Formats: sequence, C-alpha cells, structure tokens
Amino acid sequence: MAGRLRGRFITLEGGEGAGKSTQARGLARRLAASGLPVLLTREPGGSPGAEAVRRLLLGGDHAWDPLAEAMLHFAARREHVATLIGPALAAGIWVVCDRFADSTWAYQGSQGLRREDFVTLSALALGPVVPDLTLVLDLPPEAGMARAGARGPLNRYERLGPAFHAAIRAAFRQIAAAEPDRCALLDAGQPEQAVAAAIDAAVAERLA
Repeated sequence: MAGRLRGRFITLEGGEGAGKSTQARGLARRLAASGLPVLLTREPGGSPGAEAVRRLLLGGDHAWDPLAEAMLHFAARREHVATLIGPALAAGIWVVCDRFADSTWAYQGSQGLRREDFVTLSALALGPVVPDLTLVLDLPPEAGMARAGARGPLNRYERLGPAFHAAIRAAFRQIAAAEPDRCALLDAGQPEQAVAAAIDAAVAERLA
C-alpha cells in the first residue's frame, strides 16, 4: 500500500464537541468537489462489524478495564481497516476518518492503558495503515461539553467528568506536539468556516 498510487488518509481527532464530525463531512465534500475520489468514515465504526462494537462501547455505563476497552476499539478498527480503509487507500481513494487510533491512546491512555500495550495492539490491528495527516481540533473541555450537551443525549464517554475531559485534551495536545510532521493542531473555538479554512490550508500544505 505504499507509493504514489495510494490514496491519502486524513483523520480528525479531538475531544467531545470539538466539531470533528461536522468538519470531516465538510472536508470530504470539498475534496470530492475538487475531483478527488473520497471515502468518509468514522470510528469506532465505519464497517458493519465495527458499528456493532461501537454500540457496545458508547452505550450503557459499564466501567471497562482500560486494556479490555482498548482491545474492543482495536477489534473494531481492525475490521474497519481490513474491509474498508485499506482497500480504499489501495485503490487510490482519499479517506477522511472521524477519529482513529490517536483517540484510543488519548481516551484509554488517560484511563490507565499502558503505552506498550497500545503500541502492540496498533501493530497487530493496523499494519502499514497510518494517517498521512491528522487534524487535531483543540477546544477547552468546558466549551466542548456545552456543545455536546446542546446536540442531544450524552454517550458514555461524554458523561465522564471534567477531569477526564481535561486529560483528553492534554493527551491530544501531547500527540500533536510529539508528531508535528503528521499532526496539525487547530483552534476549534473559531467559527465553523474559519476552522474549515484552517483545515483546507493544512491539507494543501501537507498533502499537495
């Protein structure tokens, strides 16, 4: 899956209410309008098997062991990569994904997942599939949770407390700082169109 015929893989990351889904949809539309073949997808989920795991992870109030929870995420991700993302990239299709592996490290790492276990699971599940560009939408957690509450009932992750969401934001910022060649940290507190413009600039600069 290496080489110039491979499609580009763009992921959007960030805490709850940062606008990832909205911006992912907009980016996919703009890329398609420019004449590129584009697949829009999400995690956890994206493929039928992975969507079944999504319902398990986001519903209810079960307090998962961090490693068990990460394994569920990576089981869904492996199915997603094997059946949808990998074949699309191999066919030269650009893939825009709302969340990917960085979310597992930010969320389950903040709950106690060991880094070595995350690396092992990533190697098993992803193989050579790594994002070409990760757009990290950064927003103070109190603003993000206000947005999340305004859009409807909260899922299991959204119902976790302020300290957890502060840790999530810090984890995403650390990911962006550690991998500047892959990640672009963007201010998600701006108006929607300004965030979209910053995304387009990052894509043009990094993936032209």
